[in-house]
Amino acid sequence: MDKKLIGVDLGGTTIKFAILTAAGEIQQKWSVETNILDDGAHIVPDIIDSINHHLALYDMKPEQFIGIGMGTPGTVDIKAGTVIGAYNLNWKTKQDVKSAIEAGTGIKFAIDNDANVAALGERWKGAGNNADDVVFMTLGTGVGGGIIANGQMIHGMGAGGEIGHINVEPNGYLCTCGNKGCLETYASATGVVRVARDMAEEFAGKSELKRMLDDGEEISSKIIFDLAKEKDTLAAMVVDKVCYYLGLAAANLGAITNPAYIVIGGGVSAAGKFLLNQVEDYFQKFAFPTVKTSTKLKLAELGNEAGVIGAASLALVFK
Repeated sequence: MDKKLIGVDLGGTTIKFAILTAAGEIQQKWSVETNILDDGAHIVPDIIDSINHHLALYDMKPEQFIGIGMGTPGTVDIKAGTVIGAYNLNWKTKQDVKSAIEAGTGIKFAIDNDANVAALGERWKGAGNNADDVVFMTLGTGVGGGIIANGQMIHGMGAGGEIGHINVEPNGYLCTCGNKGCLETYASATGVVRVARDMAEEFAGKSELKRMLDDGEEISSKIIFDLAKEKDTLAAMVVDKVCYYLGLAAANLGAITNPAYIVIGGGVSAAGKFLLNQVEDYFQKFAFPTVKTSTKLKLAELGNEAGVIGAASLALVFK
């Protein structure tokens, strides 16, 4: 019998699980709520219990699996299999995740940062077409991603591939990391709104977005992109500025690794081709000539499944 993979995508509100073939096809999937009480002490036992429960449910044994792979927030020591600083999980101290899950399930275990894992998923079964060189940018509450070069995830000394903290505007907006002008402060869902609020203050023309902001209405990056599609002048200016920064960052990433694909995903990317085409324009403006013609910008294809698929791929090291 062909052995299977288990992928685990650990998030602040939900833990997603999947059983996959060694070729990356999802056969079963389920999820449980993330219990972050008591400094996140329930999370790893809940993962073990859920895996064991579902293996019993499907009448499967540990020896039928190549391994378990997991993506997690926080700083990961890949070799030791530990996580620290995952504050949305209440994991402030070091968590020995690998040793606990291997002991609890009897299955080999591998772990990486959640953004890296999503990048591996998109590279393996999504827009990256399993190319050896792929960059993944995910635009959500923050900006994350991962860089795969020569088929290997770039970790550096631990903080390699921190795409959200590429500086795109020296002395720009203050970032949660303490620096100013990080890509995340302009191109995340919250960053887009921040740009809109700033630009609205100096905007004097007619605009529904301006009216909404002046009236104190709740706005989101989706509202801004939707208004820009409807030719709202201020919204179009905001989107143009955000795409300028994304195109600039993509061009810089292209100059460093010259990937086959730069894949853009996350909630903000739901704006689709409207976003991609404008980012592409600025990428073409700023990119090194050879990179312009050899690196292709694409939208992510896997959506919420990127995490479990990429996580499962971590376990292929045990084949």
